[in-house]
Amino acid sequence: MQSRIDDALSGARRSLDTLSPADRQLFALRLKRSFADLYQPMKALYGHLPDFESRVDDMVLRIAQGWAARPERLKHLDLEADLEPDWFLRETMVGYVFYLDRFAGNLKGVLDKLDYLEELGVTYVHFMPCLMPRPGDSDGGYSVMDYRRINPDYGTLDDIEMVSAKLAERGIRVCIDLVLNHTAKEHDWADRARAGSAPHQAYYWMFEDRTWPDDYEKTLVEIFPEHAPGNFTYYPDLKKWVWTTFNEHQWDLNWANPQVMAEIVDIMLFLANKGVGVVRLDAVAFMWKRLGTRCQNEPEVHQILHALRAASRIAAPALLHKEEAIVAPTDLIPYLGVGAHTGKEGNLAYHNTLMVQFWSALATRSTRLMTHVLKTHFPLRFENASFATYIRCHDDIGWAITDEDAAALGFSGAAHRRFLAEFYTGDFAGSFAKGRLFQDNPATGDRRNSGTSAALVGLERALETGDAHARDLAVQRLLLGHALIASFGGMPLLYMGDELGLLNDDSYLDDPHRQHDSRWMHRPMMDWTLAAARHDETQPAGQIFSGTRHILARRKAVAAFHASTPTEVLDCGVDGVFAFRRVSPTETVLGLFNFTEYWLSVPRAFAETAGARRFHDHLSDAQVDTPDGFIALPPYARVWLG
Repeated sequence: MQSRIDDALSGARRSLDTLSPADRQLFALRLKRSFADLYQPMKALYGHLPDFESRVDDMVLRIAQGWAARPERLKHLDLEADLEPDWFLRETMVGYVFYLDRFAGNLKGVLDKLDYLEELGVTYVHFMPCLMPRPGDSDGGYSVMDYRRINPDYGTLDDIEMVSAKLAERGIRVCIDLVLNHTAKEHDWADRARAGSAPHQAYYWMFEDRTWPDDYEKTLVEIFPEHAPGNFTYYPDLKKWVWTTFNEHQWDLNWANPQVMAEIVDIMLFLANKGVGVVRLDAVAFMWKRLGTRCQNEPEVHQILHALRAASRIAAPALLHKEEAIVAPTDLIPYLGVGAHTGKEGNLAYHNTLMVQFWSALATRSTRLMTHVLKTHFPLRFENASFATYIRCHDDIGWAITDEDAAALGFSGAAHRRFLAEFYTGDFAGSFAKGRLFQDNPATGDRRNSGTSAALVGLERALETGDAHARDLAVQRLLLGHALIASFGGMPLLYMGDELGLLNDDSYLDDPHRQHDSRWMHRPMMDWTLAAARHDETQPAGQIFSGTRHILARRKAVAAFHASTPTEVLDCGVDGVFAFRRVSPTETVLGLFNFTEYWLSVPRAFAETAGARRFHDHLSDAQVDTPDGFIALPPYARVWLG
């Protein structure tokens, strides 16, 4: 392998000759460390091609060019990442996610909000899609027509470089979206394909007639059946059918073509060199196409992601990869690295299951399913990787509850999914929630939900009815969720406004480009007037902000919440209480969460058996008394017991 590395280095020599001897040596060392992680996945994907070895050399050249262009400030962060590879796993990490225009207007506007972010304890911010989108309907910005330009409504590349540097001074890393499955049909590659360029047509999946599309359609599912049915679109000017999984204006990339990977590596390193610290790799589950399958989560997807991670480790080790795969637990775990990919694929992945089970347990007041699913399907920890935990994001909630898991507890999965969809629209009798459906597929029974966290926990309905008790319960439900994601394991992500309890926004119904998409109801503009009153704890917003800030501050004081600490889900024997323990070298922390509006209690003996010793609650920073042999849990209580 060393001779192969030497050959690749020789081909990249011209790009490296402009660097200092130290930087050349550092590149050579990192190439040696990660060459096999680049070479082997590429061989699995493209080894059958006659020019495979030259493709590898070209990839190393591109990576060397990325390193040669890397600013000194970022090379210092690379060294920190090499010396402290667990930096993103630490209990001090707290994420915050927002659309730039809705939070701060534009990139420069973020600088005016740094004190707010710092007060909340944020160390990681995700600028929701900020690369140049197509005009009009752009799937919320995920239909990208230029990966090397910022949406002009938000600023320029110089702005993102400047803002990233300013945030770094405050200890905050920047995440942006890099869409891997598709481009906008207006992208330069698509324009060239339309103009007849055969090499660029090969960047996409194009067919002369319906023969192959019809064969693929036999096993594919529709992602947006209401407004984007089917998976292929015919373009008369091309006289071809194009694979369009998500929307007509989003053309699926052909990752079987190694030139696509080469282009994406160039783009990824270009963005990293502008100060981006994390790339959220969008729609990764769909990247590889195989006839006779759903074309989701195919093994080649993990080879692609392994190779992309290797490219980063060579030229930009400080860059993290967060993989957006909203899939079933058995499919999700590989995105954080298993088998040959252990520790070498994604650094972070969304814990969609934790989010779904949180809302399911709130609706049912039962934690049996939550305990079963999280205990049965997930490992205790990952190698050099972890989850991003959250209760809401910009997307809808898809009720990813399998028939098998439901049957294991004696009920119908289809009926439960139907119940949850109705509960969170508020149509189910006794529901506290106020949301809307997003997509309703009668053929599959798939019904998903939209709504802000505050609306779904009952705050919006309580404020409308003037029910003070219901309002207080809603606040406690929301804080329960924030305490859960702060302690369960991984990096907690707060979606903008959840720290204040922002309500649904129906203004999307007046926008012709958005009115078909109910997800915009939980993408409100930030209410800075409400934020200015965030210290008024007589109001729900102040109570939520104060409680959330306290939870995040206490998280940072508990060493056992480092993401490398295993999370073991426990059955405490009390339906309605969710329990887990985190066993670190210094102590065991037992998490107890009451998912009901009733007082419940857990035996002290259970806590002792689980490892609790001091009976000190890290969250309230107070002693827990058990005079009658039980730990009393008020409605929606959350306890981090040491």
